[in-house]
Amino acid sequence: MASPAFAATCPAAPDHSEVLDTLIAQIQTAPNQAAASSLSDDMWSYWADAPDETAQEILDRGMRKRSGWDLLGALEDFNALVTYCPEYAEGYNQRAFVNFLSQNYAAALPDLERALSLSPRHIGALSGKALSLIALGREAEAQDALAEALELNPWLPERSLLKAPPVNPSNEEEL
Repeated sequence: MASPAFAATCPAAPDHSEVLDTLIAQIQTAPNQAAASSLSDDMWSYWADAPDETAQEILDRGMRKRSGWDLLGALEDFNALVTYCPEYAEGYNQRAFVNFLSQNYAAALPDLERALSLSPRHIGALSGKALSLIALGREAEAQDALAEALELNPWLPERSLLKAPPVNPSNEEEL
């Protein structure tokens, strides 16, 4: 499965950018958490739409294993997925999530960066990047990633982790 010939057989990932842009615009104006949650679920269905049946099978199997806390099995599946479909963002995002759950935050970051290079508005990858950076103590970078994710989806559960910018004493009004 890891041969270059195997990787060459994966078709391009479906282009859902237009519908995702619409969903992002809708979630930015969602009236409440319930509406935002439904829109977020819709986004995930598009991110998890693999390039072909083989990739979908690998992705779904890996996600089932991850959900059952078979993290090593899930990692094997996501390794196979990124080998088979190196241009499919969700393979990298899911592998990063398994590494995050395994508390291997440094290993998660390159996969999150790759997912974002392939899908720059992938809110899950952005929030995962923020959480990984927080876990690594890289607070300033984490805050930047979190702010970027919250610009796309202001309803993220991680929104409570965004810190207010420090007050510049020269801009404070006298009391």
